[in-house]
Amino acid sequence: MSIYQPAEDSYLMSRILKEKIPDLLKKNLNLKFLEIGAGSGIHLQTAKTLGVKTENIFSSDIDKASVSHCNLLGFNCIYSDLFENIQGNFDIIIFNPPYLPEDSREPKDSRRATTGGKRGNEIIIKFLEQAKNHLAPKGKIFLITSSLAEEVNFASLGYNAKEIGCENLFFERLCIFELTRE
Repeated sequence: MSIYQPAEDSYLMSRILKEKIPDLLKKNLNLKFLEIGAGSGIHLQTAKTLGVKTENIFSSDIDKASVSHCNLLGFNCIYSDLFENIQGNFDIIIFNPPYLPEDSREPKDSRRATTGGKRGNEIIIKFLEQAKNHLAPKGKIFLITSSLAEEVNFASLGYNAKEIGCENLFFERLCIFELTRE
């Protein structure tokens, strides 16, 4: 599997981070930032450029090539399946998950980066169940979803959700939700 390269979903997340991080940094200069599924490191670089201290930027990926790449960029990135190897609490947790429903036509080598389960939302649900243990008391999660996947009931998982940015593509609608604990 090759490193997930930035696409429409990545650029949407970057735009949202550029809107949200400056205000969050005004409230907390020592903001701790975590990206699950760092891929190419585009969002780590965005966080650093916006003023998040490099020593407060953490990331993980299930792809060892992505972990190596992000470490070479100067970021703290570890191998982890979601929160499996993550310790501590974070003020911002971001995730651009695999969110597409299973499709037998999808090449096997790209499924890990794109397929979120039979309904497309299973990995998101697993992420949200685990994220509770790592979100600081007033922390925020920024999460991408797709109209092609089954909707997630955020409230049933203990989150307040606010849609903060969407983009219509020719075959789907991508949205970013800002989640806080109830």
